[in-house]
Amino acid sequence: MAAPKGHARYGGRKKGTPNKQTAAVKDMVLTALGNVGGVKYLERQANENPTAFMTLVGKVIPTQVTGEDGAPVSVLTRIEIVPGVRSKD
Repeated sequence: MAAPKGHARYGGRKKGTPNKQTAAVKDMVLTALGNVGGVKYLERQANENPTAFMTLVGKVIPTQVTGEDGAPVSVLTRIEIVPGVRSKD
């Protein structure tokens, strides 16, 4: 049975504690990347396998988007009225 709502948490890892296995795998991947040529290898993959490379880029770039100097993103909507030319029917 679950503890009542608002009950103090006890047991388990503390919030924000990194997973040791994830850190170990990340270290192995970075070591392997260094062993096969690092940046030059990634450049070659970008040309030879662009889909896989762009998937990697999408996972590396942060997903949180902020505006200038960390401010919220502002949206500007502009409506333009452009004179058209009527065709002769």
